[in-house]
Formats: sequence, C-alpha cells, structure tokens
Amino acid sequence: MYVEQIMTMLGLSDLQFALAVIGLLILIAVAVLNIKYARARRKAKEQIEYSVDDRFGKEPSFGQGFAESDVGRTEPSFGEVITTISAPEKFAIDPRIDCVITLRFDEAISGSEILAEINAWTDLDAQSTARWMCEGLNANLDVAEDWEELHPDSTYSDLQLAIQLASRKGAIGVLELSDFCSRAQALAETLGSQIDMPSVSAMLESANELDVMAAESDIQLSINVLFDEPCPWGNFDALMRQRGFKLSRSGRQYEYQSKGIVLFSSSDFDPNKSVTQVTLLLEVPLVPQEERAFERMLSEGVEIAQAAHGRLVDDNGINLSEAAVISIRQHLDVLYANLEKSGVPAGSSTASRLFS
Repeated sequence: MYVEQIMTMLGLSDLQFALAVIGLLILIAVAVLNIKYARARRKAKEQIEYSVDDRFGKEPSFGQGFAESDVGRTEPSFGEVITTISAPEKFAIDPRIDCVITLRFDEAISGSEILAEINAWTDLDAQSTARWMCEGLNANLDVAEDWEELHPDSTYSDLQLAIQLASRKGAIGVLELSDFCSRAQALAETLGSQIDMPSVSAMLESANELDVMAAESDIQLSINVLFDEPCPWGNFDALMRQRGFKLSRSGRQYEYQSKGIVLFSSSDFDPNKSVTQVTLLLEVPLVPQEERAFERMLSEGVEIAQAAHGRLVDDNGINLSEAAVISIRQHLDVLYANLEKSGVPAGSSTASRLFS
C-alpha cells in the first residue's frame, strides 16, 4: 500500500517504478565495488615497502618424467641436498596469450617518465591474479629495433602493455580486464599518445578459448613403482641418486633434470619412513617434446623396479601393460600436435606461462 502511494505521488507506472528500483540497485553495487577497490588500493600502498613484486617471478611447478640409461648422470655424495638457484625467468609479451595494448608517441619519450606513471599501479599487483607486463620500443637508432624492458635512461617511440588472458587459475575476468584497459587508456591520455587497443569483448572471447584449450592439454602422467617389501630410506635415497635424481630443496621429493630443466619428479616422501611405492610424475605441457620425457620416465621406472624388487603398476595397483603404454604414447602424439597447432609448443616460454 505504501509503495503504491509513493508511485501515485511521483506519477510513476509499474514499469517506470521497476526500472527506477533496478537503477538504484546498480548504483549501490557500483558504490560497493568502488569502496572495495579503494580499500585494496590503500592496503597496497600501506604495505608496499614489505611487498615483493612477483609479476615476472611466478614460476610454474614442473612435474615428472622418465630417464634413459644412456643419459649422462652425476652421483652426488649421499645425504646431500642438491639445489639449483637461478634468477627468476623473464617473460616477454606474447600476443598468443596476452591482451596487448600499444601506445605510440609522436615524439620519443623517456623511460623515466613512463616508469613514473607505471610504478603508480601498485594496487594492480595487489588486485590482479593475472601477470601483466610492459615493454618499450627503443627510439635510439643505434639500438636494434626490438621490444625491451623499460630503462629510465632510454627513450621510446612505442610502448606495449599486456595482461595474460588465461592460466591454470582460469580465464581473466571481465572486471580485471576492463580495469587494465581503463588504466592503459588513462596512461595514453597522460602521456599524450595514440592508443591501439582491442575490444574487451574480443579479448574475453580469446581468453575463454585459450582457457578451454589449456584445460584439455594440461595433462600429468604418472608411473608407479610398487615394491614387494618396504625399502629403507637410506637404500632408497642411494638408489635414486645413483639413477641421477636430485633431492629437491624441500628434502621430500626427487627431481630428474636435463639441460637445466626438470623433466619429471617424484611424489613426496617422509625420510623417517621406509618407502613402499614411488610415483614419478610428468607435467606434459611443461617439457619439450624432443626431451622424450615419457620414455625416459618409463625407463627410470623400470630400472628402479628391477633394483628395488618392485613392479610397475597403474593407479589401481594393476601391473602396467604394454597395451597401456602404447595407448599413452598415441595420446601423447595427439597432445603434442594440438599444442603445436595452438601456437603453444610443449616446454616453450609461452607454455610455461599458460600452465602456471
């Protein structure tokens, strides 16, 4: 009754009143969203000196693999934990998996001026779940014409901003992508540049397609070796090291490497307990096809089984058959071909980013 009186006083029909209510609800939702982002920005600024910028440092976790007996191996002293410390991998903008926005300047602009604006995006690191990057085209004629990481002392004729469209976390969301595009637009206005920016709807469609492809290709293979009797930890550790495995930094997992990359790894172990089973794991998209990781992992599984009196079994504890191995090989051939066709070859930098 009270609502009807209000409608009568304002001279509104049922449809007009309903539209007014919907509009009010939208305004309230926008206000709540703005408050949320404002709080996130304040929090990011308060904690900036304690935060670590991981835009370029997110490293995918590598899985497992197989090793052949003719591959060179090292035999470190028993009980020693071998770790490899390397600098975080630097990734380049890749239009196959990134939304790329280009800013073009009428006159070259200094890197310091660009960085002064970019560095103000501290809240984006706190809010964004996707990796974003920027690169500049050096205006110095004596420098090879190529995109590079921004340097304060250099000048640039063009700037590229990019945000990753998909990863193992899923496809980028509409709010996150829209926010990034809005920031790029504002940056172009501040720096007085022209801007070449794809539509948000087109990029969201690309993100969903990329996410579907990644989900279908994100395959992990495993080889299980079941021991007839529990193997004491000391004996097992010695065997794994003799086979060329290295104990991971955690001290609970073994890794098999080739050319500086992890081909495959083992499941976690408790050093205080005897080992009854070892599972070798291979994350297919993260290892180059030419490394023949599955064949090498299978070979290592056979060698470990023979040395420790065990047998190869599937996830149900049934002996691994030759037919099952042939089927796996056939599926791998299809998977590698699909990744190549999609422009994301297994083991490539692009694959490392997408499957992280």
